[in-house]
Amino acid sequence: MEFNGAVSNDGQRLKGKVAIVTGGARGIGAATAKLFALNGAHVIVADILDDLGRSLANSIGGRYIHCDVCKEADVESAVKLALAWKGRLDIILNNAGISGANGSITNAKMDQMQSILSVNLFGVVHGIKHAARAMIEGKIRGSIICTSSSAALVGGLASHAYTMSKEAIIGLMRSTACELGVHGIRVNCVSPHGVPSEMLLDGYRRFLGDIGYEEVSKIVAEKASLLNGRGGSVEDIAYAALFLASDEAGFITGHNLIIDGGYTAANSSMRHMYLD
Repeated sequence: MEFNGAVSNDGQRLKGKVAIVTGGARGIGAATAKLFALNGAHVIVADILDDLGRSLANSIGGRYIHCDVCKEADVESAVKLALAWKGRLDIILNNAGISGANGSITNAKMDQMQSILSVNLFGVVHGIKHAARAMIEGKIRGSIICTSSSAALVGGLASHAYTMSKEAIIGLMRSTACELGVHGIRVNCVSPHGVPSEMLLDGYRRFLGDIGYEEVSKIVAEKASLLNGRGGSVEDIAYAALFLASDEAGFITGHNLIIDGGYTAANSSMRHMYLD
């Protein structure tokens, strides 16, 4: 089992913990599932991409379950699998998401917007609900992590439906952190920006045609980072999720961890002012 990135060698940050990763078959989810397993976690990959998900789960010594997060029963089944397999649930990364419903608000198709919300927002609601139930019943001081986006922080980065869903996740995270903290359960978000993944690649291809990962990575590095051409990767997001899942983040809850190379913090076009 390999992981592309600067891996910590201790391999024990999640030793013995049980984790579910929704949308875990590829992209950010797959990178996180691998990193969690490398750090000692027992990982359930939950996705609708059965072949990819099953192959990944087998490669990391985990389990796979078909899970359409729009369906509450599917998410509940993933939690039940964790309890049947290892008797507990310590971590869930509510990562499954889709993009789409592009175009003007004046021509918005409500069925398309509803589809985005069903996956991106209500899928997260299902994950928090059933993970929290299992953690409370098991007296587990667990970690619930939700994937939001820089699109929740800066307008114009994505479709209206996607933007709405990702900003709502941050509000939901803060609200549930208030409720669940009394049980010792932490709820946080990771918010990536411009990470070359299958979903981002699909988005670029809608506008630029047959473009590859290297080209997308170059565009992101040049346009969406303060770090001198250093773009983000799915592994960057996985490391952020690992931190929030670990006991090292034991006093962090209600927090949105932005992984964007500084994009949302400052205007990169002003850098020339500081150069001699």
